[in-house]
Amino acid sequence: MKTINSLSEFHRLLSIPPPLHPLVSVVLVSEIHAVDSDLWKHFSTDFYTISLKNNIQSKVKYGQQYYDFDKGTMTFTAPKQVQSVTVDQTNAFNETIGTGYVLILHSDFLKKHPLQSTIKNYSFFSYAINEALHLSEQEEKNVIEIFQKIEKEYQHIDKHTQDIILSQIDLLLNYCNRFYERQFITRKTVNNDLLSKLENLLNDYFNNMETLKIGLPTVEYVANQLHFSANYLSDLLRLLTGQNAQQHIHEKIIEKAKEKLLTTNLSVSEIAYELGFEQSQSFNRLFKKKTEMSPLKYRQSFN
Repeated sequence: MKTINSLSEFHRLLSIPPPLHPLVSVVLVSEIHAVDSDLWKHFSTDFYTISLKNNIQSKVKYGQQYYDFDKGTMTFTAPKQVQSVTVDQTNAFNETIGTGYVLILHSDFLKKHPLQSTIKNYSFFSYAINEALHLSEQEEKNVIEIFQKIEKEYQHIDKHTQDIILSQIDLLLNYCNRFYERQFITRKTVNNDLLSKLENLLNDYFNNMETLKIGLPTVEYVANQLHFSANYLSDLLRLLTGQNAQQHIHEKIIEKAKEKLLTTNLSVSEIAYELGFEQSQSFNRLFKKKTEMSPLKYRQSFN
């Protein structure tokens, strides 16, 4: 797998002029003509990228649903993430993307700045492409304005350049946080349907001894079954219910455990095994953490 280390190399591979700043650049999507190369099949970079793409030829899905907003589409990548892009010999890459902007930010540009730590808190850098951010017309104008300010700023580099650019990027990331929350809320019908699907999925899992033989359900398993990435699912559930995906799984475990404790004569160890735990001690710890009493004490309290 090829790792693209410098902005200069990346610009060259996109067939665009060399960057004016070695660590940050804003690229017009309409000017990209990616060099045909096998590297695009499996590559990573040392950059963050924030892309705003417009005039996309086909609608983009949200999980298994279509997005409400089609004006602008934003996607995010972080350094070292494995990426794959199809580029044919006719340079149709440009035609499929459309127009827009790509902000390329080398991780070295963040050194000794508070954003170096806080940028890792933005989970949308690990969202899958089918969970892209879709903008309204006004939201897109706000984003484009920031892209243009950044582009203008690095054209005259001085001791203030880094702080000014990073303050704009910080503002952009905060806007994107707001826009994602709006996207969650505006898709209320889909999100309510998600909660029902999650409930049914977990019920089916814990009622099936075959699936429980492989252990407890993981966040990754649940997210995959619901056609989301793990981070996106947790963010969405946290906004809807106040609990992330792992907490929902734990709530279902406790619900099923209480049911078995009160309706069967199985031992605590047997219940732990039936719920997918490898060790009963792990089950005991989780149950006590969630209910403030041991499984045995819970059972005895109803006798």
